[in-house]
Amino acid sequence: MLMLRRLSQGRQHVCRQCIRNQHTLARGERPIQRWAGEDADKASRQVEWEEHANRIRAGAQQSMLSLLEERGFVKDVAGGRQTLDWLLTEKRIGVYVGVDPTAPSLHVGHLLPLMALYWMYLHGYYTVSLLGGGTVQIGDPSGRTTARSRQGADVQTMNIESIRRQLDKLWTHVKCLGIKHQYSPETSRKQDILNNRTWLEKLNAVELMRDLGSGMRLGTMLSRDSVKLRMESGEGMAISEFSYPLFQAYDWWSMYHNKGVQLQIGGSDQYGNICAGMDAVSHMRKIRRLDSSQQEDEDPRLAAYGLTTPLLTTASGEKFGKSAGNAVWLDKTMMNSFDLYQYFMRTADADVERYLKLFTFLPLDHISLLVEQTRKDASKRTAQHVLAKEIVELAHGAAEAKKAEIAHKEAFSHGTNTFSLGALRNTLGTDNPNAGLGAQKEKPSKFDIELLEYKRAYAASSSIQPTSSTSASSQTKQDSVVTLPLSLLQPGSFPRVLHAAGLATTKSEAHRLIAKKGAYVVVPSSGSVEAPTSLKWIPIEASSIANPQHFLIDFEALVLRSGKSKIQIVRIVSDKQFEKQGLKTKVDATKVEDKLEQEAKDDVREEEGKDAQKAEASAKTSTGEAVPFQPS
Repeated sequence: MLMLRRLSQGRQHVCRQCIRNQHTLARGERPIQRWAGEDADKASRQVEWEEHANRIRAGAQQSMLSLLEERGFVKDVAGGRQTLDWLLTEKRIGVYVGVDPTAPSLHVGHLLPLMALYWMYLHGYYTVSLLGGGTVQIGDPSGRTTARSRQGADVQTMNIESIRRQLDKLWTHVKCLGIKHQYSPETSRKQDILNNRTWLEKLNAVELMRDLGSGMRLGTMLSRDSVKLRMESGEGMAISEFSYPLFQAYDWWSMYHNKGVQLQIGGSDQYGNICAGMDAVSHMRKIRRLDSSQQEDEDPRLAAYGLTTPLLTTASGEKFGKSAGNAVWLDKTMMNSFDLYQYFMRTADADVERYLKLFTFLPLDHISLLVEQTRKDASKRTAQHVLAKEIVELAHGAAEAKKAEIAHKEAFSHGTNTFSLGALRNTLGTDNPNAGLGAQKEKPSKFDIELLEYKRAYAASSSIQPTSSTSASSQTKQDSVVTLPLSLLQPGSFPRVLHAAGLATTKSEAHRLIAKKGAYVVVPSSGSVEAPTSLKWIPIEASSIANPQHFLIDFEALVLRSGKSKIQIVRIVSDKQFEKQGLKTKVDATKVEDKLEQEAKDDVREEEGKDAQKAEASAKTSTGEAVPFQPS
């Protein structure tokens, strides 16, 4: 009877991984954590994927394509939606997103296809970020009404290296976020960053035209929107730009043949290039006789597919990824963590749910809860805080995201009337003025210094032409704490300081900002008896005698603001220290003083002219006669 009772008891299921971990611990070893790695055993990977596919077939797990659709990543599918959905369940295919390094940084507009790629990585697909080190020399004509300006070899080298480093950091942060949001540590994952220059520089022109060129039809290429737009405008198109899809298609063929990459993800403007790439892969398979029969040639398991993401706009119809007409860069040197946090804090309530789905790895039920909390009390902007922190964590890392969150709370905990002295001292105490170099302890290389200067110069203006040296304003712009020399602070120099701090694109704009009472400075020792560390903001006076030195806090910092929320802390150092930090300086102090004096005189003259015009102004009566202006 006792034996029957024992036999009737069900045995508990223990997974193989738990048994392996127990044996490892028994031997006094630590179990190997493979969160971001690929299982070396091909058979184990196949078994794991089959279990994954069975869960999807049984309805216990969502398919990859439906997940991407649910979160808003899918606009068009090339190759058939149902077929791609089936293939993504049946096979662990490779997928890639390409980026041409035309600038030293990606901007938030690049994140949409990359986020779709990151989601596929988290679910076990082989994912590739393709750096267009070869195709950038040609230039993608998609969506452009004019040809791209030709970049010098040194500029291209800096762009390529800068984007490569940035992609590497993004992948590191994606892995950290995957662990944070508790994605399975047992899933086999693999990702690569490839540069198409590797195979394009070895490509034989005759071989390219003989093999791939024979499958590209002229009528199809002429019918593309980018070609028709340029031909109709009279601008025309160079043969190099016209041939761009040929080289992009060869990229895909190279990765398909060598890496098993069957899916390309791109923006909506890339649909034509993606379709051309699919046709090219199919053509190359035929001429290289990779398939043993015609039946296999039509096998959907071997075909290439494309997926495009939608063009993202705000609820008001503006193009996403622009701030006052400027790109929102992901590089910390070109846009600091605080400003990036602030950009997403300004997200409208109508957009925040969609952005949380697209730019975070949060589960949908968590997003719904955040949106509901925001609806109940919109003033707290709970959803916007989470969105901003998650994106800064993706772009700059968890430590920077935490700093940006704390800085925001300290800066705006008392509204826009006061600024926290504690926030200023914390920032000055922890911030590294060379943070754009990754806070390296060792002395940065000459290339790193040149790259840093180039990125800051590029951020100053999207149309800037980099030169061998940069001005003081371009060198100091867009750091988390801007560093300026003491000699710049003279009576009447506030417009120059605002420009150098990055709060105005030109000195003329800074003059207008001050005249309209849109520029502010924190007053030292202005806290009340009850709150001595809450310092007050005042508008900067449009005066030739207003001296920035009178507003130095702790003898070393100015705190400036443009509008309601764009704050910049400025560290003031001696001219000797300024030069020591590797910032190629300014003109000498005497020239600065002469220029400031002249600017002050011009300002006074301009104000006097305006007063005279106002006094002589006239208003027209209903009969059309002019009458002298009468002040109200």
